[in-house]
Amino acid sequence: MSEQNTAEAGQGILSKDQKLEQLNSKNQEALLGGGQRRIDSQHKKGKLTARERIALLIDEGTFEEIGKLVTHRSTDFGLDKEQYLGDGVVTGYGKVNGRLTYVFSQDFTVFGGSLSETHAEKICKIMDMAMKNGAPVIGLNDSGGARIQEGVVSLGGYADIFYRNTRASGVVPQLSAVMGPCAGGAVYSPAITDFIFMVENTSYMFVTGPNVVKTVTQEEVTAEELGGASTHSTKSGVTHFTSANDAKCIEDVKKLLSYIPQNCEEDAPVYDYNFGDEKRTVLNDIVPENPNQPYDMREVIEGIVDEDSFFEAHKNFAENIVVGFARIGGRSIGIVGNQPASLAGVLDIDSSVKGARFVRFCDSFNVPLLVLEDVPGFLPGTDQEWNAIITNGAKLLYAFSEATVPRVTVITRKAYGGAYDVMNSKHIGADLNFAWPTAEIAVMGAKGAAEIIFKKEIAEADSPEEKLQEKVDDYTTKFANPYRAARRGFIDEVIVPENTRKKLISAFEMLENKVDQLPKKKHGNIPL
Repeated sequence: MSEQNTAEAGQGILSKDQKLEQLNSKNQEALLGGGQRRIDSQHKKGKLTARERIALLIDEGTFEEIGKLVTHRSTDFGLDKEQYLGDGVVTGYGKVNGRLTYVFSQDFTVFGGSLSETHAEKICKIMDMAMKNGAPVIGLNDSGGARIQEGVVSLGGYADIFYRNTRASGVVPQLSAVMGPCAGGAVYSPAITDFIFMVENTSYMFVTGPNVVKTVTQEEVTAEELGGASTHSTKSGVTHFTSANDAKCIEDVKKLLSYIPQNCEEDAPVYDYNFGDEKRTVLNDIVPENPNQPYDMREVIEGIVDEDSFFEAHKNFAENIVVGFARIGGRSIGIVGNQPASLAGVLDIDSSVKGARFVRFCDSFNVPLLVLEDVPGFLPGTDQEWNAIITNGAKLLYAFSEATVPRVTVITRKAYGGAYDVMNSKHIGADLNFAWPTAEIAVMGAKGAAEIIFKKEIAEADSPEEKLQEKVDDYTTKFANPYRAARRGFIDEVIVPENTRKKLISAFEMLENKVDQLPKKKHGNIPL
């Protein structure tokens, strides 16, 4: 390699202040391998280059590139005439808000970001280092897929990455930002990682593209409709976060990192918080007097957590359950809450899977769980039963039952039937269970229960409607409250809503050093 090429490769990542000014320089053109024309093409699409993305993600002056002189080894189909330093991916490590982080950023200006044997080796190398040193891995994905000129070695490269994704799962956090195309087998690496971010209108994910879909099924669909950010954030639930542009996507990645630890053996960072009067009177008026009237569980969350600390995941998918990260007294927690404002907060297939996935992540990385419960049961119907609500609902039950992190539940209103058990009840290992006075803990709603229990008596009454209402009122008085459960010890305390935050700060502080061991086994068999 010439001295000029070596010097150019040694320039490293551009600083945030310099990256735009030096974008047209020959050094940058050589590093990117695609020249200024390809860079301009990226920018016209609203996309940043691989190195610009790293410059936004990694603290200035901390990035150390690994494998910057690597080139591909293939000589078939004219590849021997095109050699680019780095082979289409920038890999290395640095600090994000002062914390060690490993990153790879695929460069679409080099062979469309396609994955070759050496491209894969570079990614695998930093994943191995991340596991050995206990730090997160962030993948900035922008690739046309396997480099077809290399044949099976490129496919093998993908498999090498998948294997490491699986081995690293639950060991170090893995975040995938899809910032361009991600198709075919390439989608399975992000799918194994913990969280997926997508950029609106410039990124997409699918196993088979629109042309194949049209050939096989005769459906005509665009790439955006088939696998764009909107599709995967609302319909499939594949992606957890969507952003308007590359810069906002990277900002969201950095924000998520602030809530989670470096690895499975550490705790999330604790932020300074000045304690004062922790009563929140706004909580007293959120739950309506009419038990059938909806309200927004996010209002409860905002009234409990530190100001502006709630970071919701999967916001537009399975909206009948809310999941996300927040802080209470400066400490990170994961929140799972039923959402009465959507489908009355029932559990269905999508919400069960969404909740289970989030619970398992929190348990993997020592993030305590807060459950806010207002659930009338599981969604009935043939669609749910035929699509395995039994198995899918069991995933959420399994996830909570297996979790060993501190677990606290607050029942705000309804806790009916099997859904009461599933939503982190005392019976499946919750540490503390609180209830508001508005809580209703029963097998089912009062009206349905009265119609079953007193069916004959109501039918024989002179005024069946009056008799039904009488029995509904009687059942409500006896069961639609938290006090029977509290007398049995299933509820630890019935609390005034305004005191909830104060109680939770105390509870999570008390549970800080909780130790719980699962029975010895290779691993459980979650009902997948």
